[in-house]
Amino acid sequence: MSFFKILSFSYFILDIFYFSLSFTSINAAKFVLVNNCSYTVWAAAVPGVSKKLEPKETLSFTQDSSSKVKGRIWARTNCAFNGTGNGKCESGDCNGLLDCVSTSEPEAPVTLAEYRLGADEKKDIFYISLVNGFNVPMEFSATGGTSSDCTKRLKCTGDINGRCPTELRDPGGCNHPCTVFETDQFCCLGKTCGATEYSKFFKNLCYNANTYATENVTSECPTGTDYKVVFCPQEPLISTETTFRIINKCPHPVWAASIPGGGRQLDESETWNLNVKSGTIAGRIWGRTNCLFDGDGRGKCETGDCGGLLECEGYGSPPNTLAEFSINQYNSLDFIDMSIIGGFNVPMEFSSDSGDCSRVIQCTADIIGQCPNELQVPGGCNGPCPVFKTQEHCCTSGKCGPTNYSQFFKERCPDVYSYPMDDATSIFTCPAGTNYKVVFCP
Repeated sequence: MSFFKILSFSYFILDIFYFSLSFTSINAAKFVLVNNCSYTVWAAAVPGVSKKLEPKETLSFTQDSSSKVKGRIWARTNCAFNGTGNGKCESGDCNGLLDCVSTSEPEAPVTLAEYRLGADEKKDIFYISLVNGFNVPMEFSATGGTSSDCTKRLKCTGDINGRCPTELRDPGGCNHPCTVFETDQFCCLGKTCGATEYSKFFKNLCYNANTYATENVTSECPTGTDYKVVFCPQEPLISTETTFRIINKCPHPVWAASIPGGGRQLDESETWNLNVKSGTIAGRIWGRTNCLFDGDGRGKCETGDCGGLLECEGYGSPPNTLAEFSINQYNSLDFIDMSIIGGFNVPMEFSSDSGDCSRVIQCTADIIGQCPNELQVPGGCNGPCPVFKTQEHCCTSGKCGPTNYSQFFKERCPDVYSYPMDDATSIFTCPAGTNYKVVFCP
């Protein structure tokens, strides 16, 4: 073979080599594990690598993102291994091995980051699972990469270990009820289970994690995204104020009202940016209709009137669709809901507007047009309590259930409070520091 033919063949081999490197790079997902805890953890990744991580240490590995890899990542605590890599961990133990293998099942309690690369039409699916309990706070985030700009983030940082129910407590963390009770109700052995009081405990502290076996809370990114798992992520400083963007998209004026905050007229497409102090309890925002005020801010509204004042100092009169909130309360959470217990006057959306939360509550059905005759009033549809003033509808003794009237509202606005004890399906949480948006006529 001539020199030139040898040279050409060499270039051909090099081209294949560089193409192979390029292909591998494009289809490789990089994972970075960070120990931000004040103590040592023994990171485990299956498939991947396992390693002891001192505080602030990191561990990196790659996975072929085109091969539909299923994996999980977790932290083990209080481990002791001998020179051959055999030993035991208090939580997250994988068959007594330092280097976890593909058949290893982490021993509960353990917080899990789970993923499926290239799972569906060139998409990755990733999520945090508390189905095996909780041992270490965790953040699981997409960090973009050479093939994607996806930057979604999941967090589970609530004080689950400190608030763990007595019957679920374990030296290594907080067990899942399946591990403790081993019943179909908690383990979903028949694959037909749902939320329980225990799963709701986990959910309230880690709202975007899976808390029982058939729950399916996941995030997606394009295949080729890189990821980061942080143990004990540092919590950002919570702002001393929360901003509510109040927007009127109705084809007519709405007189927005807020306690705390006051009120103002919003013409079509106008916005009111309202700042509310962190720690505020029992705030509410609503819209008033068909108002007339004089130069001193005194007058009257057909619905939602608050003592004849433009700048409200007290709650409004029904009927009025309400966005309700308590800011930075239990475990650094905001509690938000929408209520039509006192009736409905304006279609509304109440949603998170920043941060890691993605809550959207809506009530946009034609309630006024379909309102029962006995609840009809000018400008709206009254709740049954303001009309009948009975225990059945007002829950004055603290005990009541749904009625035909509350079911009328609930069928049209499923995520909204329809009677005073309608907590199970109508109250939502976001991390403190989230900002919000209230839209009239979304």
